Amino acid sequence: MVLNFIMEVIFFFMTVFGTLGNISVSVNNMISWWRGPEKKPIHIILIHLAFTNIMILLAKGLPKTLAAFGLRNFPGDTGCKIFIYLQRVARGVSICTSGLLTVVQATIISPRASGWRRLRPQSAWHILPFFSFFWILNALIGMNLIHSVTSVSLNISQFKSEDGYCYFMQESQKTKWIVLSLMVLRDAVFQGAMGGASGYMVLLLHKHHQHVLHLQNSKLLYRTPPELRAAQSVLRLMLCFVFFYWTDCAFSLILSISLRNNSLMANIQKFLALGYATFSPFVLIHRDGLLPECWHAPCEKLRNYL
Repeated sequence: MVLNFIMEVIFFFMTVFGTLGNISVSVNNMISWWRGPEKKPIHIILIHLAFTNIMILLAKGLPKTLAAFGLRNFPGDTGCKIFIYLQRVARGVSICTSGLLTVVQATIISPRASGWRRLRPQSAWHILPFFSFFWILNALIGMNLIHSVTSVSLNISQFKSEDGYCYFMQESQKTKWIVLSLMVLRDAVFQGAMGGASGYMVLLLHKHHQHVLHLQNSKLLYRTPPELRAAQSVLRLMLCFVFFYWTDCAFSLILSISLRNNSLMANIQKFLALGYATFSPFVLIHRDGLLPECWHAPCEKLRNYL
């Protein structure tokens, strides 16, 4: 009971600080969007990513927080379906949006003669159809949860408890394999795109580093373009994603094949499931606490003024 209480407190603080961090990312990008002379696709992608992260934190963290304060009958049958369904959909959209962010950033910093440059969106509005596709795709993948989730355990041998307040009904093997195959295909496609774009950006940043060293040896003054600083932030964000995604998968696999109930391992897995949504905004807010200054040249003007 002590361990469960400690974990519920940790989940509460993760939900609160993660939500505040994502709101900060969203608000700062909205300000840059409205004030900037050019509507950049990167802003709208980060706003969308922050929104999906907030959905993950509230859908997964809110029931835990309310349970910590003694509301054990929350959220009810309909609430169970809504919260679990939103968790699944928002997590999938977050994966897709992270992949899109990496690809778009790679096209922004790519040389003019590169093939990646032709993939660069001409307008921020060209990004919106991708968001619609992400939501529709993941809503369809998670559709089985509407029928398989309930808050009432009629027969414990036919249900699998989730977080102590919702239960999963046993589904047919055909349904399980269809849903699992779609999820694996989705993750493979978007993480493959993420890996290819990240590798390409690492190569470009390495070439840029060599160029900077050459200029320093020549005693020439050189300032890193804001696009390359943004690419470095995106790469750190992708490392954060890869760490939490694959460690979450590893712990989930261990729990699924384990023959005994390990509450510590289960709590670690739940922590990892919330990790990316909680810590990713703080990866972006890594300097001065102001996201727009991290991504755009006005940072220098602000510092000179102060």
